[in-house]
Amino acid sequence: MAKVENKQPIVDEIKGYVADAKSAYLVDYRGLTVEQDTALRKQLREAGVVYKVYKNTMLSRAFEGTDFAQLAPHLEGPTAIAFGIDDATAPARILNNVAKTAPALEFKGGVVEGTYYDAEGVKLVANIPSREVLISKLLGSLQSPITNFARVLKQIAEKNEEVA
Repeated sequence: MAKVENKQPIVDEIKGYVADAKSAYLVDYRGLTVEQDTALRKQLREAGVVYKVYKNTMLSRAFEGTDFAQLAPHLEGPTAIAFGIDDATAPARILNNVAKTAPALEFKGGVVEGTYYDAEGVKLVANIPSREVLISKLLGSLQSPITNFARVLKQIAEKNEEVA
C-alpha cells in the first residue's frame, strides 16, 4: 500500500502535463550518448517542451480516459515522452532533427490534438512548419497580390505623368 502512495504524486504530475498538452510523442531513447541526450533536452527545454522518462505503468495510468490513451500499445521498453504544451509540432520537429544525427532515437508514436499517429505519421508531422511560419507564409501570400496591384498602379501613374 505504501508503494501506491509513493507513486500517486508521479501519476498526478503526468496527469497535469496531459491536461495542458496539445500533443505527446513517445520515443525510444536507447543508444543515445550522454552528450546527445543533454543536447536534446536543452533544445526541447528552450522550445517549451516537457521531456521526461517515466515508468510505462505510470504513463498508462495517467493516460486512462484521455486522448493519449491511444499511446498505450507503445508503452513497452524504455520510453521517453515529450509533451507539446504551447506548440503541438515543436517536439516532433526537434526530436526528428536530433534523430537525423542520432539514429538511436526512434519515434514510437504520438497524439496531436486528439489524433493518433504511428512512427511514420509522427515523422510527417515533424515536417510541418511552426504556426508562426505558416501564418507568415499566409500573410505573405495575401499581401503579394495587393503589392503587385499597387506597383502596377504606380507604373500607370508614372506613365501618365510622362505623357502629360
